Amino acid sequence: MNFSSARQYFYQEIQQPDEHINLVKAALYIAQEEYPHLDPQEYLNAFDTMAAELQERLPDSAYPLRIIQSINQYLYDDLGFAGNKTNYYDPRNSFLNDVIDRRLGIPITLALVYIEIARRIDFPMIGIGMPGHFLIRPDIADMEIFVDAFHQGEVLFAQDCEERLSQMFQQPVQLQPEFLAPVSNRQFLARMLTNLKFIYLKKQELEKSLATVERILLLFPGVSVELRDRGLIYYQLGHYPQAADDLQTYLTKVPDAEDSIAIRRLLTELGR
Repeated sequence: MNFSSARQYFYQEIQQPDEHINLVKAALYIAQEEYPHLDPQEYLNAFDTMAAELQERLPDSAYPLRIIQSINQYLYDDLGFAGNKTNYYDPRNSFLNDVIDRRLGIPITLALVYIEIARRIDFPMIGIGMPGHFLIRPDIADMEIFVDAFHQGEVLFAQDCEERLSQMFQQPVQLQPEFLAPVSNRQFLARMLTNLKFIYLKKQELEKSLATVERILLLFPGVSVELRDRGLIYYQLGHYPQAADDLQTYLTKVPDAEDSIAIRRLLTELGR
């Protein structure tokens, strides 16, 4: 595979069993494709420093809500991390180096900062892929509290999550168990990349969109919707043989897809 060095590092990181993937390193390798001179070690050292400073501020009591309160005060009050509500779709919100440098991010990147800081003080937390909004929670059995890293570390209970979903979708939403299910490390990275993919597609930055889809397919090879999207991007870029291959594979996998008529029409145009 003729990958850039950043892509090679990303590929090597995700070849490990899911639980051994280092999310921070993988996220920095994602950023390194945008910033080729980025030094991941510089940001790993920054996490060491933040964790050491936080350790000094921890309460004597190991009660989870007290620890969350201490993390919140350190990240949001002392360091000034915040959700970027004014320019949510700025791609810099998705690059971990920018999030650390600018103290601004979106739910999933701020969640990653929070998770990594918490991990380093032996308070493990896990990502929760709620539809439309990413949360985290302590990795403690039977503890159903959630933390919204985008909103200053606000603590939520299940009922609060249901209300937040109803607000986001502007209609009553009944909470389903899968809405609050933990995500794997690969799913976490795929969600980060999917955010970037849609930002770049909206901006019509097709080469960068293609790069995000390629990395999603490294995480989850053969996913039909990503093959379709890669094929459509190839088509827009004028890479017609590659476009035809991906779109044909998509139809083979999902012959009755809702967009199958449009895809077949495109394949006919491409000589397939």
